Amino acid sequence: MTSIHQPSKAARVTGYVLSAIATLFMLMDGGMKLVCPPFVVQASAPLGYTSVETLRIIGAVLLVFTILYVIPRTAVLGAIGITGFLGGAIEANVRAGTPLFNLAFPLIFAVLVWSGLWLRNLRLRALVPLQQCASTASGTIAV
Repeated sequence: MTSIHQPSKAARVTGYVLSAIATLFMLMDGGMKLVCPPFVVQASAPLGYTSVETLRIIGAVLLVFTILYVIPRTAVLGAIGITGFLGGAIEANVRAGTPLFNLAFPLIFAVLVWSGLWLRNLRLRALVPLQQCASTASGTIAV
């Protein structure tokens, strides 16, 4: 049987810091796609996104997911949406044949999103218990 304890203060603070970093990046990325300055349009063109309207839709969707992520009751739903968005970013970069860093960057932010949420959210910890299993003397596995 797994028992869920309150996360330590250090875990909560670390979770909020990681979530804040991810949130600030997502807000900046979504906002830039809404505003569509020329450098954003130019940077998106090799990935196949040449329409300003398309970029604005992508930016609006990212901002909605980011807002959901910031609200504690909907944070998991927001994280799922952001993960889907970042998966699309990875796919677009693979298709365009960009350097490895362009593939790793969205993956790193997906890890930040989920790590920050896991460190501060008891329900997510219960759903995804990242504890090491240990063998007991009787040969059963304790979690």
